[in-house]
Amino acid sequence: MKALVKFSFDDHGIELRDIDEPVLEPDRVIVSTRAVGVCGSDVHLWRNAQSWEVDLPVVIGHEIAGVISEVGSDVTGWRVGDRVVCETASTVCGTCSFCRLGQYNICPERLGYGAKRDGFFTERVSVEPRILHRIPDNVIDEHAAMTEPFAVAFNALVERGTVRPGDHVVVQGAGAIGALSVQVARLQGAASVTLLCRPNDAERIPHVLAMGADRVFVDPAEAAAEFASIGDGHGADVVVDATGVSAALQQSLELVRPLGSIIKVGWGPQPVDFSLDPLVAKAVTLYGSFSHAWGTWERVLNLFALGRLDAAAALGGTYELADWKRAFEDMESGRNIKSVISFGQR
Repeated sequence: MKALVKFSFDDHGIELRDIDEPVLEPDRVIVSTRAVGVCGSDVHLWRNAQSWEVDLPVVIGHEIAGVISEVGSDVTGWRVGDRVVCETASTVCGTCSFCRLGQYNICPERLGYGAKRDGFFTERVSVEPRILHRIPDNVIDEHAAMTEPFAVAFNALVERGTVRPGDHVVVQGAGAIGALSVQVARLQGAASVTLLCRPNDAERIPHVLAMGADRVFVDPAEAAAEFASIGDGHGADVVVDATGVSAALQQSLELVRPLGSIIKVGWGPQPVDFSLDPLVAKAVTLYGSFSHAWGTWERVLNLFALGRLDAAAALGGTYELADWKRAFEDMESGRNIKSVISFGQR
């Protein structure tokens, strides 16, 4: 069967390859892939610009929606035909303090699909039932494939740092996590949501406005001047760094109000070369946010079913697996907030 494989640590070191079919084990299920979202991290892997460990060769992809096609003999509670999404933690220890508290997203032994374990850009995958979630009947596969990035934004703004009703929020970055953070901030009752983006994000701006942003700025100086007139003029209650650039933290420190908070969810491999004294002087709380756990996924799927989160607004285009390069390019260029590969299996 066909799979999208990262085979080298070179720019564009990804290609379609034939791989073996998964073998059904007693404690697992086989999921036939219907749709897989393209993450910004997948584009980074394509460009070999990732800042995390990767084992080669590896099938990439970690945002799947599919249907169970085989069930292992020891598996209960699942049956052939169940529509499911799958979490990204392929392996956790299950015994550390984090796992015992349900925080297995930060288990020291965690291995992720699409980096340390073969991922989901392929036709069929073998997964453990512990990380499966049922897709609501009124949610289509292409939208369900975006559960993972919505879960990232939800964990960041609701479960780690908290956006409260009436807060003024700034989101840095118009990629998928930034755009979805706008939706979650609005869902949380933010008084205003401001997006900061790059010039090549111009095609994304109308979509982000439709998702709930009040204003969008490309020029940081204009944003800072505008913020001086919002609320009491002391800055944002919450700044969400959803960029892939370490230097964005310096801008976060400039925009956040004293006693405010910064939620850093974007990966940035570059070392910082600026003072963190403003963090102390303003008594700012800095939250790191990584991945998600069981309850996050269930809440996001419930919100999908109720129409409280709008996956359609983020979907820029669907593509066949053979056309994966165009899906990646449309993400990288800023044409799409989100590209989804559709496998056409119904």
